[in-house]
Amino acid sequence: MDNPSNGKLPDIRHTLVLQAPIEKVWKAVSTSEGIAAWFMPNNFEPVEGFEFELNAGPFGNSPCKVTIIDEPNRLSFNWGKDWSVTFELVQQGDHTEFTLIHGGWTADQVTEFGEAHDIVRGRMDGGWAGIVQKLARYVV
Repeated sequence: MDNPSNGKLPDIRHTLVLQAPIEKVWKAVSTSEGIAAWFMPNNFEPVEGFEFELNAGPFGNSPCKVTIIDEPNRLSFNWGKDWSVTFELVQQGDHTEFTLIHGGWTADQVTEFGEAHDIVRGRMDGGWAGIVQKLARYVV
């Protein structure tokens, strides 16, 4: 658990049960086409150490690097200079529990765009709530 006294802010976490088998969800979160359909355009490849970019629209291209590929259970990548994003999948019969974890938030840091993490974190938390719903619709 993150301790607020060390300046760390809690990870953003969103968990939902998707009405799709784990293989279908894995394809949606581990391919460039799948990620583009519910999140952002990208040139992702599911290879540990692979460097890619997310097209963040008005914020331009964000550099990323794949850190974990554990098919079909877990995928993690570094995003920009501070953040990590993890997709965790747990098979539940013919459904899949999906958890998104967006970490790397520190109270005394700012983003590449000069905005404080504690402000951007709130905005991103709300954004992720909608994005994971797009994933839920995409995999049905």
